[in-house]
Amino acid sequence: MADSLWVFGYGSLIWHPGFAFTTRQVARLSGYHRSFCMWSTHYRGTHADPGLVLALDRAEGAHCDGVAFIVPPDNTAATLAYLRERELISSAYCEMRLPVRLADGAEVMAVTYVMNRDHPQYAQGLSLAEQATIIARSAGLRGRNDEYLFNTVAHLADLGISDPDMAGLAAEVRRIVAL
Repeated sequence: MADSLWVFGYGSLIWHPGFAFTTRQVARLSGYHRSFCMWSTHYRGTHADPGLVLALDRAEGAHCDGVAFIVPPDNTAATLAYLRERELISSAYCEMRLPVRLADGAEVMAVTYVMNRDHPQYAQGLSLAEQATIIARSAGLRGRNDEYLFNTVAHLADLGISDPDMAGLAAEVRRIVAL
């Protein structure tokens, strides 16, 4: 199990991994939190009207609950190639292998994509109201920005993962969209 390729998902990888896996389970990454801190100029926005997507942002004492996937050994190279094409489209993420704690108590090293704070797509310090306004109006190659948020929140709830910040943001976006 320790030699297997593990992948940690905290946003769309939870509900649309796009690669084969043999097992998935809830896992926790310490030292980072899930945040709409990346400008999206491809998937959920455009260069002219950027949206926001989730990234893992470093934070002292923080943690992020998500999903860890085991990739079949014969699919490791293809999975890494797929993930790099998908996640490293603009180099705003850094690919790292970080320790995650599985729901069963085991700790494994997982491929994880975290925010590159030095990248121009780093959207630091946006208020909840600013995030909600951007997410409510943006769309890109993979669809509307609000759908991305709503899908993530729904799948977190299905997994029993509580994320009050995400739930509050979703409520605010729903309020804006309903206006």
